[in-house]
Amino acid sequence: MDSPLVLEACVESFSQAKNMIDKGANRIELCENLNVGGTTPSYGTIKKCRSLAIPVFVMIRPRGGNFVYSPEEIEIMKLDIQMCKDLGVLGVVLGVLTSDNKIDYSLLKELVTLAKPMSVTFHKAIDEVENPLNEINSLINLGIDRILTSGKSNTAIEGKDLINKIIQSANDLITIIPAGNITKENFKEISNLIKSSEYHGKKIV
Repeated sequence: MDSPLVLEACVESFSQAKNMIDKGANRIELCENLNVGGTTPSYGTIKKCRSLAIPVFVMIRPRGGNFVYSPEEIEIMKLDIQMCKDLGVLGVVLGVLTSDNKIDYSLLKELVTLAKPMSVTFHKAIDEVENPLNEINSLINLGIDRILTSGKSNTAIEGKDLINKIIQSANDLITIIPAGNITKENFKEISNLIKSSEYHGKKIV
């Protein structure tokens, strides 16, 4: 694509990733189990997708459900981050909260430190916190590169006001990726309502 826009397609397999590239996606978020919001894909899938011609970011999430993890699950996340690093993955996608729906910054710092120099996206766990706007500077200072958000709503269109406030607050110091039912059919409308350099969706192309 000649466009500077990043269209990140969320996929569950190598074949889906290839299909999305053919349709015009220029980055892949690689997951399994999208029916529960995405979990970490297999070693083989990640390794095979490294051969694709566009960047691939890998979901680091040991299960569906909430974003409060047990010590064992945290160890699994760390092992998966190291696996991605060893495979030369360009970026990982993760998010961790405390039991009262605040960002778990001490754990997040550990995961980001382990992940670097890979790019790190904080995913839609941000939509579970009371006010995402209050978290932007802390996430920037911690070394997060991107925030994926639906503006605390089911869809990007419903959350557009908050997403736009987050983009404004980010002040180009961190990339905000609108998400939530963004499709090739409504992309023009959404990109007019929400001005960003990157967009995310399962059917974005």
